[in-house]
Amino acid sequence: MLVCLLLLWAPLGGAATPGGAATPVSCYNDRGEAVEWFYVYKLPKRSETSSGEGVNNELLEPGGENRAQGKAPGKAPGKAPGKATMEHSSSEGLKYLLLEPGAEGWVPGKATMNDSWSAAGRTLGQLYSPGQKPQVAYILYNDQPPGDLGDGGNGSGHTKGVVVLDGVQGFWLVHSIPHFPAAPPAGRYSYPDSGLNNGQSFLCITFPIQRFQTVGEQLQINQPRVYDCDVPEPLAVAAPALAALCQRNAAAAQLHPHVKPAANRSVTLTSNHGTDFISFAKGASFNNDLYHSWVAPALQSHLLVQFWVRSSGVLPSDCSRGWKVLDVTVLQPGQTSQFKTSQDHSKWAVSPGPDGGGGGGGWVCVGDINRNKAEERRGGGTVCLKDPVVWKAYRAAALECENCEESTSTACPSS
Repeated sequence: MLVCLLLLWAPLGGAATPGGAATPVSCYNDRGEAVEWFYVYKLPKRSETSSGEGVNNELLEPGGENRAQGKAPGKAPGKAPGKATMEHSSSEGLKYLLLEPGAEGWVPGKATMNDSWSAAGRTLGQLYSPGQKPQVAYILYNDQPPGDLGDGGNGSGHTKGVVVLDGVQGFWLVHSIPHFPAAPPAGRYSYPDSGLNNGQSFLCITFPIQRFQTVGEQLQINQPRVYDCDVPEPLAVAAPALAALCQRNAAAAQLHPHVKPAANRSVTLTSNHGTDFISFAKGASFNNDLYHSWVAPALQSHLLVQFWVRSSGVLPSDCSRGWKVLDVTVLQPGQTSQFKTSQDHSKWAVSPGPDGGGGGGGWVCVGDINRNKAEERRGGGTVCLKDPVVWKAYRAAALECENCEESTSTACPSS
């Protein structure tokens, strides 16, 4: 039975408005400030015995991602306040970089990923804290939900994310972590072992309530595996597409309206402070690579793509049809050490040069689907932004790419 969501509107350092009024649902940075958007790059765990290589080196069997990601999240009582439900011996595998409006680039997180005072912890903490207003909706979806040890190949889209909104606004968080986050009955924010060893990506955007019907329609196309949700009636009227996703989860109902979703659709979604993002959503019937067959020609830009390469049927770099879509092989986001893409489970793409699609820097897209044959036939998507600071941060992170001709790795091109 679904649990009614009661929300703390001033989560973990957020301030209430004068007179005790609660602040709306929002993305939060790791200083407790409500923000229009943020990007988080969770860094891979570094080996304690050798430099430059990750600690998780087992090969992935065909058919999914789960084995190389780690164990499903466990429970351990009596942890220190503010921490996740599991202990880790050090901060390795829990460090992250944060990028938010007004910043000049990546900055080290002020906490660790298992800390409820991290940007992810403060934002998702709104799911677990008791609050003043019951009229809050949420959708949790993940092709590898908490407690499920399968490989995610269950017919659903290859999608991972969280939607939370109230009667004013809310956030959409797109991420790459299996078994995350825990459903609200867990009572507190936690970070799973399945996200510890490898790099991971997060994009959180705060939208006004008027945008969430469109967000729900995009998710319908993605065919997500919803594992927990609650959409109270007043918010179901504002976003019937989200309500339909929740009804489908609870009673195997048909999506609303009762029509077959489009194979793919791109829409512009404007944040609460006026920034335009482009959401690309594809379903199983699209039956093609998201990036080369659609995003690159739609943005009129070549793309360097980071994705999970330790799976079967990985698609090589592709320079046909006039667009170069190159697989990234070596990375270095911010002031960190270099690491290989085999240690990185994040999913993002960046224009090689600043002129991709026009002025204002190149494009950056963060999503939840990989470049492999199996995922051509699964739903998934990405959300793109054209911003010079964000572009510079991601472009500098892509050091080496696979060439189309020789399938060798060299410095990623600048155009």
